Amino acid sequence: MTTRPNHALQESSQSRRSRVSAGLLMFRRKGGTLEVLLVHLGGPFFARKDEGAWTIPKGEAAPDEDLLTRAQIEFEEELGIQPHGNWIELGSIKQKGGKTVHAWAFEGDLPDSFELKSNTFEMEWPPRSGKLKQFPEIDRADFFAEEVGRRKINPAQIILLDRLRERLDQH
Repeated sequence: MTTRPNHALQESSQSRRSRVSAGLLMFRRKGGTLEVLLVHLGGPFFARKDEGAWTIPKGEAAPDEDLLTRAQIEFEEELGIQPHGNWIELGSIKQKGGKTVHAWAFEGDLPDSFELKSNTFEMEWPPRSGKLKQFPEIDRADFFAEEVGRRKINPAQIILLDRLRERLDQH
């Protein structure tokens, strides 16, 4: 019989708890059209993917961390700009891999001088090469008209667009 060391159990338990992310969905109204800001994940796995491969800017939250604060921090880390505005609670969704994403929306725009300044991550690439390579967490950020955004966004996050539309239609 094989036993798992205690630290392996703790890591397994921790990884289940940390399957919670928090993010922000920036939107703007342009010419009567609702546009949403989505980001494209960096790295080799997403390099050739487009539809369904975009997401709201988000990141993992620690247990007991304030989720709106984490969402704001992640937005700034991924885009290089500090978000501000009236936060619209969009609730949470569960993605295909089991991650729960809590989201808020706010109306805003990127400054004219915007240049993407994402954090980076390191991974072995190509696989089994023994070479570590740096990749941006986010390699693109763009506004999309709502209907286009629905095709671009991770399918599990479409409900966030539905909830945003519902909240905006109420006001």
